[in-house]
Amino acid sequence: MNKTLRASQDAPLVTPGPASRSDLVVAGLQRAIFEHKIAPGTKLSEDEVGDIFGVSRTIVRAALQSLAHSQLVTIEKNRGAFIASPTPREAHEVFEARGLIEPRVAAMAARRMTDPSLEALRAHIEDEHSAMHAGDKGQALSLSGGFHLKIADIAGHDVFTGFIHALISRSSLIIALYWRRADTTCESHSHHALMQAFEARDPAAAEEIMRSHIVDLHSGLDLSSPKNAPLSLWDALKP
Repeated sequence: MNKTLRASQDAPLVTPGPASRSDLVVAGLQRAIFEHKIAPGTKLSEDEVGDIFGVSRTIVRAALQSLAHSQLVTIEKNRGAFIASPTPREAHEVFEARGLIEPRVAAMAARRMTDPSLEALRAHIEDEHSAMHAGDKGQALSLSGGFHLKIADIAGHDVFTGFIHALISRSSLIIALYWRRADTTCESHSHHALMQAFEARDPAAAEEIMRSHIVDLHSGLDLSSPKNAPLSLWDALKP
């Protein structure tokens, strides 16, 4: 049999490579952070994380670098990797920046909105609601941030989109650490209101709703002190 054909036929049976295993480590750490299972400042030992996920230090190192790029982890020379600890000042600055940029981006998205884009946003909100109803706060938080990223992508402004990707990643950690509201009803209502503005292709309404939404998110934070998680790293990350 031709060796190339044989390799192609066998491809689906190949064990996932380092990149895909690194992605699993990233996803596991993100979920633990967003669900308040790991306290800010927690040291992420490469050996311990590797043991928990059953992967090599090389794979763990790649995952930590990815998380550092999204500002969920800080890597300090000669000390190692730690869960990021945004200060109250940083939290205020992140939401101030979002309040300046995202309303403008929402208006741009309303002008460029298409039927396929609307359908994609509706499907995203359905997934977000499903996660909330299932009590999966980590997934709901991740999807909520993803909704904002989709709006930025629709707006079609590469520079603003780059800023928003960085701000959403940072604010997701801030919300996970400092959020004090009992539910996400306000956020759900805001997303529905945004959808109505997008369906009407109304830039002014989309801009104003997004501005109010960011203010609500900011006001829902208690920045007096982060909530420390009592779990060990193993308990927080174990499957």
